[in-house]
Amino acid sequence: MTVPTTLLKDKKIAVFGVANKWSIAWAITQSLAAAGARIALTYIDERTEEKVRSLAAALPHHPLVLPCDVTKDDQIESVFNKIKHEFGALDGLIHAIAYARKEELEGSFLKTTREGFQEALDVSAYSLTALARGAAPLMQGRDGCIVTLSFLGGFRVVPNYNVMGVAKAALETSVRYLAAELGSRRIRVNCISAGPINTLAARGISNFHNLLSHTAGKAPLQRNIDADEVADTALYLCSHLARGVTGEILYVDAGYHIIGV
Repeated sequence: MTVPTTLLKDKKIAVFGVANKWSIAWAITQSLAAAGARIALTYIDERTEEKVRSLAAALPHHPLVLPCDVTKDDQIESVFNKIKHEFGALDGLIHAIAYARKEELEGSFLKTTREGFQEALDVSAYSLTALARGAAPLMQGRDGCIVTLSFLGGFRVVPNYNVMGVAKAALETSVRYLAAELGSRRIRVNCISAGPINTLAARGISNFHNLLSHTAGKAPLQRNIDADEVADTALYLCSHLARGVTGEILYVDAGYHIIGV
């Protein structure tokens, strides 16, 4: 998609969840930056810092690169304090964070452990609320936007998605509650429910290749989607073109979610 390089001119957007060059979060980052946004990227630990900094070097506008483990409230507070110091304010936030233990993403859902459940919900769902709380004071009155990522497994049963489906259901409900509360501050909150994409993270789901082939065969467009399609949808949601849209779960899955049989 070719977009005006000024669509997000002077907009400042923080992206949480870039892990590598194949991640959906990185595709979103590139789309936002190409439209003129100034970007802040975060990394979770020293292991991912080098990858994120290497990717950031390819972006224009000298992006910020900051540490943030979303399970630690002090790091969330620190990252927004640094963004405030460098940017002054914030116009957008991309939440592209999800995690569940590999052993929880195969076989019986009944085997879900208490610890695995708590970890998946904390990282994949609660983190949206925690980040929104930190970002809201920097966005208030600026027509800000918050965008997160989900999957159909949060609404329908998908084999082996298990506890992550529960986490995505909590995430989608959080979107609606946050949208209702933050609307008075002129902050929109939306979610993209993306079709399966062959990322490193997705490969952690048992038999993920079967999910890809099944979706391509059943979807109305007779194909899977790619990360660029999700990225351009995020660009739309972050721009003035979506100024009247909030609280939505927007499906980008080649139409697969409408199929019953």
